[in-house]
Amino acid sequence: MSALEIYAGPLARERIKQQGFRPELFSLLLGASGGPKWFVLYGLDRYLFGDFFAIRKEPLMTMGSSAGAWRLSCLGTAEPLRAIDELARRYSGETYSEQPSIEEITGKMRNMLADVLGPSGAAEIAGNTVFRTHIIADRCKGIANSRHASLQKIALGSSAMANILSRRTLSWFFQRTIFTNMGDMTPFLALNDLDTAIAPLVESNVIDAMIASGSIPFILEGVRDIEGASKGLYWDGGITDYHFDMPFTELDGLVLYPHFSPKIVPGWFDKMLRWRRPPLKHFDNVVLLTPSAEWTASLPGAKIPDRTDFERYGEDERLDKWQQVLDASHQLAREFSDLISSGDGLSSVKDFSERPV
Repeated sequence: MSALEIYAGPLARERIKQQGFRPELFSLLLGASGGPKWFVLYGLDRYLFGDFFAIRKEPLMTMGSSAGAWRLSCLGTAEPLRAIDELARRYSGETYSEQPSIEEITGKMRNMLADVLGPSGAAEIAGNTVFRTHIIADRCKGIANSRHASLQKIALGSSAMANILSRRTLSWFFQRTIFTNMGDMTPFLALNDLDTAIAPLVESNVIDAMIASGSIPFILEGVRDIEGASKGLYWDGGITDYHFDMPFTELDGLVLYPHFSPKIVPGWFDKMLRWRRPPLKHFDNVVLLTPSAEWTASLPGAKIPDRTDFERYGEDERLDKWQQVLDASHQLAREFSDLISSGDGLSSVKDFSERPV
């Protein structure tokens, strides 16, 4: 049973078949939202951070929302393996009271990220000229920016309803904000699919940007008035960019996208909209690494972890199952490493259009 499946757009597929999986072919590494779903990618992250991109000298952009932003921020630290190991250990091992408050969950996440980055990690990320970090968070507009939860809920419900008509309506309620250490040099300055702002990623706002990117409304507090960005309340970047729908073909180089699913859902509200999928042309230069359905079925509970596991399992059982998934994730890394070192298996790379959706 193969654990790893690889899908590539036509441009990416042609280049890797001609030149192999060379790290210098890639200019962007992507990380999607999804909470604990990322545990299946832990082994791949360790391989990419500690081997594949370890001696990178040319700039590599990273872009993530929510848990994807947390993962890829680890790459910008001086010790990315220590950081990703700590993130996996703390994220998978976190426990809460029986009915945790928003304040409890937010406090634990802040403490976790502080430990993941360590005393100098924020400065290392902000000053890294090789790994160019992009963290997406969404600034609330109108009544979504209110300090009253009742008005925030009305705005969130209204934005979900409007999104059924068009993704562009999200701009009525949110401004996608991309925190980056590239400044105006970032190619994402030209995005016009949604209202988008670029904000500086500096040592003093790294953790705030990371927390905001993962602040699921009414589960985490969100972050208000982040330094260097427009004033307002910032929520989960997955609202606008759950699995991404951007014109990646406008970038120089290929895009590497380790993802827990072959399905690409543009925004958080699109999960139930089966007709809402990004155009294939946006992914012509993307290489998608994803667990196979057979391997996923072999995991505890025959599924990848998700937030419903807190209700599905008792605490000890959840912790055990999540650790089993982290351990199993190294199989994906071994298979990808074998392909890189031998070149065998390049012919098995499938066209992006062949993904189950």
